[in-house]
Amino acid sequence: MEKPLTNPTPGVGPVLEKFSDVKRIAVLRGGGLGDLIYTYPALHAVKNAYPEATITLLGTPIHAAVAAATEGPVDDVEMLPVARGVHDGPRNGERFEDDAEDVAAQEAFFEAMQAREFDIALQMHGGGRFSNPFLLRLGARHTVGTRTRDAEPLERNLDYVYYQNEPDRWLEVAGLAGAPTIISPPLLPGPEHQRNIVGFRDPRRTSLVVVHPGATDPRRRWPASYFAEAAAGLAAQGAQVLVVGDRSEKALTQEVAELAVRQLAPNDRQAVRSVAGELDIGDLAALLADATVMLASDSGPRHLAQAVGTPTVGIYWVGNAFNAGPRGRSLHRVHMSWVTQCPVCGADVTQVGWTAPHCGHDDTLIRGIAVADVVQDVLDLTATSLLLRGR
Repeated sequence: MEKPLTNPTPGVGPVLEKFSDVKRIAVLRGGGLGDLIYTYPALHAVKNAYPEATITLLGTPIHAAVAAATEGPVDDVEMLPVARGVHDGPRNGERFEDDAEDVAAQEAFFEAMQAREFDIALQMHGGGRFSNPFLLRLGARHTVGTRTRDAEPLERNLDYVYYQNEPDRWLEVAGLAGAPTIISPPLLPGPEHQRNIVGFRDPRRTSLVVVHPGATDPRRRWPASYFAEAAAGLAAQGAQVLVVGDRSEKALTQEVAELAVRQLAPNDRQAVRSVAGELDIGDLAALLADATVMLASDSGPRHLAQAVGTPTVGIYWVGNAFNAGPRGRSLHRVHMSWVTQCPVCGADVTQVGWTAPHCGHDDTLIRGIAVADVVQDVLDLTATSLLLRGR
């Protein structure tokens, strides 16, 4: 690794010298919504350090949708081909197996990317076992990213240690590329999406709380009955509660809404409803930006709410809080479950995948978090949010 500057600009980690003559930057980031949002502070820093350069995100359809629906640092998105450990990709709702990689599509992708003649390629996708060889095939002049000890090295490398705040991890990578940390602006949904959500708001209610009970990993989900109890408690206090999710989460969100409505007096029952499947990603961003507070599991929508500047109350398993939890507490509250063993077989769930494979049980790890404590935090942040917005 090159020596840091003598007097480096403050950042999460060392800030190395900038590369020269940079016009085109590629960023490798697979995964879902939350995975993309983790990288945005770093992408803003890179854009600030190289204002004349274009940033091309090598990502997934949800990433392209976010970039198109919001104002941010990404100039364009290239869809990743199916590639083991980089983009498994859905097919008929299932994940590709290793032998289903589309080699022809990969070769076409690399040929097209090499023709782009990237000056810098940034690896922001895991520890590098699969992503570093993938990145190197882009043919960029300079490469920067994370690396476990058994991964192929790049030109500038950050040691990959699993338990680290994810946005900070990618800010360190940006620093290695010569980009000091900056205060990132909030993501701004496009005006068309702001118009689309006007009819969702009930002006008769004192506040709007958006609830997302889902999570990709079922072990990260607070029980639906707990979310319902919280939603009912907030509605009884005058809040409008909209339960969000994608089409695959309709059953879950409807369960939460129905359980909540059963607990409410007739005059408050219209205050809680599910809108799962009714919003595209831009509309969701606009709704979250308009919300007073968001209550959610550790999930992509919660990260999106934070990115657009909305206060959040998050329900976390303790390990995920280290990696994905917000750092500040003025506008974001974190409730953690301290369970460290699988409730079914007793396996140590603090060990990451390559040292201890998933035990196979998906029972929730979110235990010991009281609904009353969560509701109080939402109410506290509601008061703060309304004050900040002058309402």
